[in-house]
Amino acid sequence: MSAQTKPSFESLLNESNVPVLVDFWAEWCGPCKMMNPVLKQVAEKYAGKLKIIKVNVDQNPAAAAHYGIQSIPTLMLFHKGKTLMELKGAMPFNQLQAQLDLRLERL
Repeated sequence: MSAQTKPSFESLLNESNVPVLVDFWAEWCGPCKMMNPVLKQVAEKYAGKLKIIKVNVDQNPAAAAHYGIQSIPTLMLFHKGKTLMELKGAMPFNQLQAQLDLRLERL
């Protein structure tokens, strides 16, 4: 998982060969911190099948505004620049896994 700036963020969403899960978060957000271990589990389970990047909405307000992020954490799944999924709020691994599997099996 890595932090991204907007130019490389946009190119990653459009050029990645695998889907990209974007975590819109902020340092002060408690539910965002709760998602960190869940995202680590996702990174391990979907290694090679999915990229995860974190976008700090305080450091990247333009990216947050572009995607209409009004609450955090917000997770968005992209493939070849298209939005496949948007989930708001903290959730357990099982719930996120079910949502990811639903979208990834269609690709």
